[in-house]
Amino acid sequence: MSRIGKAPINIPAGVTINVDDSNTVTVKGAKGELKQAIDPDISLKIEDGVLNVARPTDQKRHRSLHGLYRALINNMVIGVSQGYKKELELVGVGYRANNTGNLLEIQVGYSHPIYFMVPNELKLETISEKGKNPIIVLEGVDKQLIGQVAAKIRAFRKPEPYKGKGIKFKGEELRRKQGKTAAS
Repeated sequence: MSRIGKAPINIPAGVTINVDDSNTVTVKGAKGELKQAIDPDISLKIEDGVLNVARPTDQKRHRSLHGLYRALINNMVIGVSQGYKKELELVGVGYRANNTGNLLEIQVGYSHPIYFMVPNELKLETISEKGKNPIIVLEGVDKQLIGQVAAKIRAFRKPEPYKGKGIKFKGEELRRKQGKTAAS
C-alpha cells in the first residue's frame, strides 16, 4: 500500500472539511478556502478530527490516485491553517525589485524592467535593504499556485553557475563552476 496514502490527515482546530455529492472537497480555515475535485473511486472518511483516504482496489490507477489525493488534501489543510511562503533572492549588481499592489517590477540586467502581475490570491512583498540582496516574498494558501508563480519569476533570470547571478530561491544551493584558468 501507499505509505503516503495510508497516513491519516489530522484536522486542526478551526478547519472544516466538506465533501459534495460531485466529489469536490472544500477545506475552510482561518486563512481562506480551497476546493479540489477528486476521483469518484477514492473515498474519504472523517472520524474524531482525523481524515482517512481509502481506495477500492489495488489497481495501478487506484494506487496512484490514493497517495495523490491524500497529499493534495493535506496541502490544502496546511494552507488554510498555516499558509505557505516562498522567498526569492535577486543576486547581481543593479538587480532591483519593487511592487505596487500585486504588480511586480524587477530589473535583472535587461535593457528594460520586467512587469509581472501576481494573482490576487497571493500576497506580494518586496524587501530592499542597503547592502543586502533584494528579496521577493510570496504568501498564500495554495501551495501549487505559489510554486508556479515563484518558478515563473525565477525563470526571468535563472542563476548562472559561474558568478551565481540571477533570481534564486532563498537558501537554494547552486552548483558553481570554476571558469577559465590562466595559461602558464
